[in-house]
Amino acid sequence: MRNSFHAGVRVLLAAALTLSLAPPAGARKGKRPADLTQILDQMNEVSKRLKTVFAILEYTKFTVLVNDKSTESGLLFFRKGKTPEICLDIQKPDAKTLLLKNNKGEYFLPKINQIQEYDLKQKSDLVQQVLLLGFGTDPGDLKKAYDVKYLREEDFGEDTNVMLELTPRKASMASQFTKVEMWISEESWLPTQQKFYQPGGDYLIARYTGVKVNRPLANSIFELKGCGDAQRVKMN
Repeated sequence: MRNSFHAGVRVLLAAALTLSLAPPAGARKGKRPADLTQILDQMNEVSKRLKTVFAILEYTKFTVLVNDKSTESGLLFFRKGKTPEICLDIQKPDAKTLLLKNNKGEYFLPKINQIQEYDLKQKSDLVQQVLLLGFGTDPGDLKKAYDVKYLREEDFGEDTNVMLELTPRKASMASQFTKVEMWISEESWLPTQQKFYQPGGDYLIARYTGVKVNRPLANSIFELKGCGDAQRVKMN
């Protein structure tokens, strides 16, 4: 069985390397937008106020050829700044951590005691367009990176969502995934689910629950702990 998180990180990082839902203050409850412009305006207002995000995440990787499905789960931490800080703390079934900070990516694999290092200096914008898709992403930047289409309104869990379809504009991104479907909560105007389609037909679903915004996050969250003797391997 393929490792869903590892495969998922490779899908998402490749694009970046190759080139409770608690509503924030002021979010409009029950105000349903009539068109894509209004949706993006709502997302933009939330983006301006967004400072931190905590979420319970679940990655599910579907491999069509062998009819395989594998899932991993953990926590997502995001802190907005001059450069974004992101920590994906995967807990099940195997512990592993992806940390993106100061234009650098570190992928810690405790089983083999190894840290894979990625240089993101020239790709910080792409990190936000892919790994942070919908979380504080400026809608203007979103429209530059993707052809954005409003599909429909859909109930998702206990919330009503708008569903968007994003088609990458650049060939380098399109070689990694052909399109993305994204469900945006009409309560928080943040993503509840993203579905990344790969050229071969495989796809990755990222789901976010228990989302909390603008809560203080400790600096220690954005540091790799307990891996001082790990082997470091530069990946690019």
